[in-house]
Amino acid sequence: MNDSVWRAPGMPLLLTMTVLGFSGYAALLPVAPLWAVHGGADTAGAGLVNGVLMLFTVLTQLFVPGALRRFGWAPVLVTGMLLLGLPALAHGLSDALGPTLVLSAVRGLGFGVLTVTGSALVAELVEPQRRGKAIGAYGLAIAGPQILFLSAGPWMAEQLGFWVVFAVAALPAVAVVPAIGLARMLDHIPEKEMGDERAPYLCLLRPMALLTGVTLAGGALITFMAQMSSSAALTALALLLMSVAAALARWRIGALSDRFGPSRFIWPLVLLTTAGMAVLAWAVGDPQATVAPALMVGAVMVGISYGGLQNLTLVVTFQEVRRQHYGPASAVWNIGFDVGTGLGAVVVGMIAAGTSFSTALLVAGGISLLTLPLALRRRVPAARTT
Repeated sequence: MNDSVWRAPGMPLLLTMTVLGFSGYAALLPVAPLWAVHGGADTAGAGLVNGVLMLFTVLTQLFVPGALRRFGWAPVLVTGMLLLGLPALAHGLSDALGPTLVLSAVRGLGFGVLTVTGSALVAELVEPQRRGKAIGAYGLAIAGPQILFLSAGPWMAEQLGFWVVFAVAALPAVAVVPAIGLARMLDHIPEKEMGDERAPYLCLLRPMALLTGVTLAGGALITFMAQMSSSAALTALALLLMSVAAALARWRIGALSDRFGPSRFIWPLVLLTTAGMAVLAWAVGDPQATVAPALMVGAVMVGISYGGLQNLTLVVTFQEVRRQHYGPASAVWNIGFDVGTGLGAVVVGMIAAGTSFSTALLVAGGISLLTLPLALRRRVPAARTT
């Protein structure tokens, strides 16, 4: 039964496109801020690199459902993969903050396309009864590149050179091939049959806010782990443990949500986010002497909540809408993800520049805790057509 989700029509193409696309995204996420620092940027400037990436990602996500209806799957998917992949090669031309921010903005356009189309297609390709497992498989396709490149990216830049990372970050351009194959399969999907009924956006604010709380914490760690810890080896190991924990949580919790429903698992993960950020704040209290065991434990704690809440909030998001609104629902969920990631980079960077990383991490954990009332609120089931 688990294997059948992976072999569902269209899923292999979707997973291939996702692996290639997220390889390019993950490779530069921790390295582009380091490249800006290499060019003379301060902590706040480094935080802006991923902040701008996420800003343009979110702005693009607002328009992807409409673009799919107007232009169709093939032009949107192909354009998105090229915008995400090709600009990565141009980073090597300058390490100044300005050009780095411009290239991050362009890549954000492509990433906005990848994220909205990817999660919407999971809902299109697999029936609701197995959607948690399908989202888990999709999550593994996302997490695999992150396990490899979020942890190894800074090491690759330091030991092999930034150009190696820039080459890996161009992989989304190769994803044009599975994207075209996937688009040919999707011609029958009634994207134009949306009607005038508006998507129930108010119902989507709860999962969006819950997701934003945990991705704010995760975005801060991905952006600044290399600057918070006292050695490159600790950075690589902490990011690796966080990525593995997130991948396993996002994958395994899918079957549990299919069986028991997602709500009972959400509030413990919110608390785990806050506790993990507190542990990490203690671990990086001394910039010259990171407490290695605490750094690892905190990274695993946040990784579990980071991955688990991604799956659960996406399941809840698609529960709230009819099929014709999968596109807008996917956009809202992805906006929550990327707003949190961008805020994690910018807010934590600014707070850390004025105080310390410990203080900034405690603030990020406190923001996550503010979503606990939403996690405790029970959803009222409503009849809908899927």
